[in-house]
Amino acid sequence: MNITTYEKKALKEIHDWKNPNVGWFGKALKVINEPLNTAGNAVLAAPYVGEALQKAVKGLISVCNDAAQWSVRPEAILEEFRSDGHEHILTLDNISKLKLEDVDKTVGWLGAKYKSLALAEGAGAGAAGIAGIAIDIPTLIALNLRAIGEYATYYGFDIERQEERLFAFNILALSSSPADASKNVAMAQLVKISQQVAKKQTWKQLEQHAFVKIIQQIASSLGVRITKAKLAQIIPVAGAVVGGGFNAYFTSNVCDAAYYLYRERFLARTHGDSVINESVEPATTFNIDFPDALEGELV
Repeated sequence: MNITTYEKKALKEIHDWKNPNVGWFGKALKVINEPLNTAGNAVLAAPYVGEALQKAVKGLISVCNDAAQWSVRPEAILEEFRSDGHEHILTLDNISKLKLEDVDKTVGWLGAKYKSLALAEGAGAGAAGIAGIAIDIPTLIALNLRAIGEYATYYGFDIERQEERLFAFNILALSSSPADASKNVAMAQLVKISQQVAKKQTWKQLEQHAFVKIIQQIASSLGVRITKAKLAQIIPVAGAVVGGGFNAYFTSNVCDAAYYLYRERFLARTHGDSVINESVEPATTFNIDFPDALEGELV
């Protein structure tokens, strides 16, 4: 099947997203983030405060391991497709027979919904200062896992499958990465899974203990990164602004990543894995070693 004009445009958008031009604003953020990261390390290492925060963030592991926390209802999404005039959509596999343009229309403003939810939740937790962080971080991750689950389902992927859960967690890792090196680690995992699924290779199930270990590694890294980013909530008054603003920013990154990556995988089902942009070479193993998660390890 030939690639349509709409699909070519989509692939260019995906390529541009994977290979952004770092303008003056992006460079300025890197300069600003370095002292903030150092300050975050100092607070995490402080007696009582750092210990309390790190214990609270361990709640992420239970959130990440409990699939029920971020499950979606596929039947509701399938019904949405049928309401949009695609009466033959009875299973997730049927979605792959649609045009990308039609799927995009049904997806609609999904990202805007989750950004609004994240903004409201973060503002409320941020106003509570350090006490709010213990609730805020696991809630933020659960919200974003659900957003990823919805994007996956809309584009015809079963989030209950092990490979899809790994894909979802690596979207979180990518979206929270403060440095290019850690982004590359997460993207390499995403490319590996995308290609394996597109080639219809038999998925080799990871042993449960290995799978759990990988999830714990990602949860640990997420906890360190997000805690550092949200430490400004400790400051009275500024907390609500920082809390809501960061949550919306992080959720925006997650929704953008899910949108582009699942669209790319949708097209790979039809046109083959050659359409998957390899800005970073695929990983050779699922063992993850994030270069920026060596300090403040949570597990």
